[in-house]
Amino acid sequence: MTVASQVKQTLASLESIHAGLQNLALTSANEEAQKVFHETMLAAEEIIHDLTNRIGKLEFEEPEYKGF
Repeated sequence: MTVASQVKQTLASLESIHAGLQNLALTSANEEAQKVFHETMLAAEEIIHDLTNRIGKLEFEEPEYKGF
């Protein structure tokens, strides 16, 4: 498995985690839990942004990995 495919797989997993955190933040009855889920979701968004940028760099440096 190439580095690019591993990063893309990690990004997909993190996007799934983000969706789960978003759901928990919306459905939790406890306000403190909602806050924690929301803060964690925002941190995941930052990581998703960083990984997306990294994938763009990888695809630019190694065009054969584009689209995988």
